[in-house]
Amino acid sequence: MNLLNFVSQFPDEDSCKSKWKEYRDKQGVVCPKCKHTEHYWKSDKECYECKHCKYRQSLRSNTVMHGSQLPFRYWFVAIHLLTSTKKSFSASELQRQLGHSTYNPIWAMLHKLRLAMGKRDAEYTLKEVVELDEGFFSTETPEDQKGQPLKRGRGSQKKTKVLVMAESIPVDDQTTSKGKPRKVGHLKMLVIQDLKSNTIDPLISEHIDAGSIIDSDNSTSYTNFSKLVKEHRPNVIPKEELGKMLPWVHIAISNAKRVLLDVFHDIKPEYLQSYLNEFCYKFNRRYFGEQRFDRLMIASVSYKNQFRYNIE
Repeated sequence: MNLLNFVSQFPDEDSCKSKWKEYRDKQGVVCPKCKHTEHYWKSDKECYECKHCKYRQSLRSNTVMHGSQLPFRYWFVAIHLLTSTKKSFSASELQRQLGHSTYNPIWAMLHKLRLAMGKRDAEYTLKEVVELDEGFFSTETPEDQKGQPLKRGRGSQKKTKVLVMAESIPVDDQTTSKGKPRKVGHLKMLVIQDLKSNTIDPLISEHIDAGSIIDSDNSTSYTNFSKLVKEHRPNVIPKEELGKMLPWVHIAISNAKRVLLDVFHDIKPEYLQSYLNEFCYKFNRRYFGEQRFDRLMIASVSYKNQFRYNIE
């Protein structure tokens, strides 16, 4: 949906409310008290009333807008921009475009939507051949480590560890001088505290199908993978060969770093996952076109806001 179509379709607050209700009705409204699924719509109160226990909930309740006082149109503008822009945009820029007086609610709104993006992608399990490696993203020094001598390299306090997994399937009917090219499927990026096997192994079980094949380097953190999937193919990979052996995870890491560096500054480690959610969500729906708006709307009415924050 381009900008002109968006403005034409959602010219005011009432048009946004009407569309939001349409999505809620399609996905089904569940009573949080008794779990009943049949409701009356009380148009004078703009709320749903459970036919079973008479519990009432607002149009925003139990969605990404839960607890928000921002206009519906703000949310629709944010959803439109998140699904129509190739890279991303800052909360301060959106605040300026909306003409809103305070920064924090706009910043929180975007993170709530990114959390919904992450929840939707978490439902997908990676299959077939999966490339796996870790990336190190620049972030602010954690509060509890400020004042300590700054370490160098990957162990720096300004680096946050990210586990990167990408479906990478060889194209059988093509061959190049570098071997068979690979096409990429779904991508996942998960912030992790450390590179220990007891941190990584549960994530493999959760996000990769047990019948899959994992391609990785021969890190000691990956020694248990053969017990978790059909086959693990560890390789001793010289640094200059990483792009050939694990092409898609390193393309994804490079592109994600470039997007974050271009748009955001001084990302706190605790919020890095939120920005990676947006990057992966867009990447995984790169061929969806105008359906991206519809998909994020569905995710937004399906997941209750659980984002908590503290901006100092």
